[in-house]
Amino acid sequence: MGKEMIAMLLAGGQGSRLYALTQKLAKPAVPFGGKYRIIDFPLSNCVNSGIDTVGILTQYQPLILNEYIGNGQPWDLDRLYGGVHVLPPYQQASGSDWYKGTANAIYQNISFIERYDPEYVIILSGDQICKQDYSEFLRFHKEKNAEFSVAVMEVPWEEAGRFGLMVTDENDRITEFQEKPANPKSNLASMGIYIFNWDILKKYLIEDENDPESENDFGNNIIPNLLRDNRRMYAHRFVGYWKDVGTISSLWEANMEVLDPEHSGINLFDDKWKIYSRNSGMTGHKINPGAVVEDSMITDGCRISGHVKHSILYAGVKVEEGAVVEDAVVMGGSIIKKGAVVKHCIVAENVVIGEDAVVGAMPTDEEKGVATIGSGVYIGDGAKIGPNAMVSENVKDGEEEW
Repeated sequence: MGKEMIAMLLAGGQGSRLYALTQKLAKPAVPFGGKYRIIDFPLSNCVNSGIDTVGILTQYQPLILNEYIGNGQPWDLDRLYGGVHVLPPYQQASGSDWYKGTANAIYQNISFIERYDPEYVIILSGDQICKQDYSEFLRFHKEKNAEFSVAVMEVPWEEAGRFGLMVTDENDRITEFQEKPANPKSNLASMGIYIFNWDILKKYLIEDENDPESENDFGNNIIPNLLRDNRRMYAHRFVGYWKDVGTISSLWEANMEVLDPEHSGINLFDDKWKIYSRNSGMTGHKINPGAVVEDSMITDGCRISGHVKHSILYAGVKVEEGAVVEDAVVMGGSIIKKGAVVKHCIVAENVVIGEDAVVGAMPTDEEKGVATIGSGVYIGDGAKIGPNAMVSENVKDGEEEW
């Protein structure tokens, strides 16, 4: 019995624009919103949308991601038939052991898809924060009798040139695709989420693989080829929260938006559409006497004796007395020692910020940077880290980095 639709989740991203945060970590495994990782969002969307078969295509630094996914049990994806499968590139006789592009990654896993004989395949991105009902998207695809559908989001016209844009007629049928154009004809940005009829996808993947000129990419090759052949292609307008957290500032912003579910549209406290994660299994957090915590999200196992304002503290963070944390994202296991001041920055996992050190600063009109400290870094006592610094090596006591 074939599956109606299975999901293929592209999680090979190196996330090079996240610098210090992704040196040892694939981008989908980057922590987010206290107790989650980015990949929890598409996986939870699958579960909540009734999709029980997911192939996760990994490539760069996959170990933490593989370990995190495990047998898929936290997302209810530990199935005998279906479930979650991590699919790294495998060495072929030709010696290519790396996915050459997004289309080649799916092409290399045609036999995985064939096992489930699906009617439809949904292709997802592992590095977006988004809550979306894929069953609604499939309903649209069927109603339009489409062969290919793409989820799109209206973006402000002045920003449209930064995206891949779908130009459509009055029935949402796609007539043209523009990749980051200087003169946009549309403000419907592709979210990189596609539904294909499996027979169509397979045909175009094989054709693309046999084209030596191709970059093997959905945006650059597959979509233009579908358009060339006048396939039935439709754009599904998504309304809701979607953010591609590809840069330090967008990751920081998305974390801050977690604190304001009413206005931002991202609600991690929604029981009707839960985001599942492999939890840390830590004790509750403790706010000690004399500590001040306001407008913040504090997760399991935190110990707070200092002053925390408008920040997100991930599991097991310690803030010692006299320390000030404001407008900051502090990832799991980090320690902020007595008297340290940490503002408007991202601190990765297992960082130690020494006594009386200063990291980052509230932005002025001229200076809008987000300071970033990579995982496992030690910042010495009394050290000063400027508002634009990107630190991936230890900093000695009293040293300055700008």
